[in-house]
Parts: sequence; structure tokens; C-alpha cells
Amino acid sequence: MIRFKRRTILASAIAALAAATLSPLAMAADNIKIGLVTALSGQSAQSGEAITRGLTIAIDEINAKGGLLGGRKLELVRRDDEGNPAKGVVAARELIFKEKVAVVFGGLDTPVSMAIVPIINAEKVPFMGPWAAGTGVTKNGANPNYAFRVSAVDELVDKAMLSYAQKTFKTTKAGLILVNNPWGESNEKGIVAALSEKSMKPAGIEKFEASDVDIVPQLTRLKAAGADTLFLVGNVGPSAQVVKSLDRMGWKVPVVSHWGPAGGRFTELAGPNAKNVHFVQTFSFFGKLSPVGEKVVKDLKAKYPNIKGPDDITPAVGVANAYDGMQLAALAIAKAGSTNGDAIREGFYKIDRYEGLIKTYVKPFSPTVHDGLQADDYVWAQFIDNKILPVGMIQ
Repeated sequence: MIRFKRRTILASAIAALAAATLSPLAMAADNIKIGLVTALSGQSAQSGEAITRGLTIAIDEINAKGGLLGGRKLELVRRDDEGNPAKGVVAARELIFKEKVAVVFGGLDTPVSMAIVPIINAEKVPFMGPWAAGTGVTKNGANPNYAFRVSAVDELVDKAMLSYAQKTFKTTKAGLILVNNPWGESNEKGIVAALSEKSMKPAGIEKFEASDVDIVPQLTRLKAAGADTLFLVGNVGPSAQVVKSLDRMGWKVPVVSHWGPAGGRFTELAGPNAKNVHFVQTFSFFGKLSPVGEKVVKDLKAKYPNIKGPDDITPAVGVANAYDGMQLAALAIAKAGSTNGDAIREGFYKIDRYEGLIKTYVKPFSPTVHDGLQADDYVWAQFIDNKILPVGMIQ
């Protein structure tokens, strides 16, 4: 009798252990977590949602193929930084220490990313930037460096802005109007260097705060200095204030911008002359797409009922950069054979080729190159009827 009870108890314990092992909670614990720190509220929330959608479509595709590392599924864990570096740091630390993420994606704003990068380097957790373009995000001086990026890079964008302005507007005297934060500082350095390479100097350099609603004084000084083109660096809200200030002045001057205006409700905030701003992008869903592009659009339509076509995939760069960034991170994890941070970092260097959405990546990363996109990967766009279209493309 005693022997029977012992067997029964033992059998029950084994059954309970098996049930626990197969429970959804236990299975979820074996998922590979991917962290995202981005603006999910405020003026740039649309960009944060675009990044989320790009990551989600890529993760769904990877999971449908069986996941990684012997069948482990990827799981996205998001945190809202509200565009605030201090909140971004708190969010990143929570993802690293509590959620145990394998890779951190984010932050949307360069100041947020610059605040996060020292943490990921110290904790040896790979970082993938799908938006913030500050040169120092990846060129941060760390060795080893855990920060990678599939996005625009300020020092490359700055050269592209000058080249585009000269070709399109015959620019000879560029005036710089820049947000007064680390992103603005990064671009000031890059634009001045790009001008210097062509034996040029800026007509003037003016700064504005992100909260400014009247930028007429700064623009008036640039006009008096003879600026024939404005180089604009700022996110949605302040960029819109620049356009409205130009309207109040009646100054019709070409505006060549970094991609800040694409991040949200720019046309609503800036008014009808929003269309006069030409800005850089890394991708557009308009025009002929590759097979990867066609599949991504199809998957987006299936996943998100409000997406009927390219018009609704906005901002496109958030979706595209995040999608390719996630696929490259998955390849790095597969090359690593584990979720160990240092092994994943080395895994990025082992990627040979990936037929991506934005381009075909061939050995995109090395110990000295942590940016997957280069200057010839950029396109130029403008708002037409609230749609981001390649310049010259009228629907």
C-alpha cells in the first residue's frame, strides 16, 4: 500500500512537471525577446508605430519559418520613451535587466539613442538603431562596440543634402537652421565638414529649441546673410514651426531637410507649404517594388486593416528600416548560435548576404563599419496631398 502511494505521488509529480513544461507561460519564457525603446506617444508616435509594424512583420515571418535556435520564437517587448532621454534610459535598463532581451531596438530620437548606447555597451547587449541618425550612435568610441544601425547616418546625410541642394537648387550659400540638441550638433559638424570639402562656408548657423513656436528672428538673420537655401534639421513639431515662420516672413526659399518632417503630422502642423520641404528617406513603397517589397506590403495589408496601399505605410522609413534591421539581427543570432550578447555582436560580422527590403546587403557589418546603409541608399521625398512621395512623383 505504501509502495503504491509512493508510485502514485511520483507519477503525479512527473505529470505536473510535464504540464508546467508545456504550459504557455513556460513556453513563453523560452522565447527570444526583442526589446524596443521608442516614442509611442506624442508628436512622433506615428514613427514609433511604423517601427513597431516593421519589426512585427519581420518577427511574424521569422516565427512562421520556425523561429531561431532550434524553434525558439521571437517576442517583441516595447517601452515608450516619450522622446525623453531619461525615460529612454529607464526603459532600456528594464528591457535588459528585467525582460532579458537579446537585442534592443531604438530610440527614435538621437538624444535618446545616445543615452542608451553607453548602457548597451557596458552590459554587452547588441543595439540596432532603426531611426536615430546621429553619427555618434554607432561611432561611439567603444571597443568592443555593440551598437549597429539600419538607418540614415548624419555625416552621410549631410553630404547628400549638400549634393542634392547644389544639383536641384544651384545652392551657393546655405543657411543652417538646426534644433538645439545633440542631433542638431551632430549635423552642424557634418554639414560644415561637407561644405568645407567643397571650399564653401555656411551663410549662417542658427539654432532653435524644440519648444519654439516663432523662429522668425533666426530666419531673418539667415536671410540678411544671403542664404539661398536652408538646411533644416529638426523633428516634426519644430520643423513645422520653421515652415510657418517662413510663411509669416513671406520668404520663399528652398528648404532641404533631414528626415525629421517625415516622423508624424507634419502637413497638419506646417500647413500648405509643407510640400516645399524636400527631405531625405531611406525607402519608399511607391513605384516598382522588389519581391521582398511586394511580400512586405501584402503582409502589412493582412496584419493591419487600415493599410490599403503605399499611401498608408507611413513613415515608410520606420517600417523599412525596422524590417531589415530585425532580419539582420535574426541572422546575427542564428550565426551566434545563442543569445549571448558578445556572440551576437560577432554574428553581425559573419552575415554574408541578405536580400532585404531596402537593398541587398553584402557583408554589411565589420568591426569598423556598424551602419548597414550608405549614402547611395538614400532617396529624396516631399509631402504631396499628405503623402510622402519621391520628389517629382505626382500621384
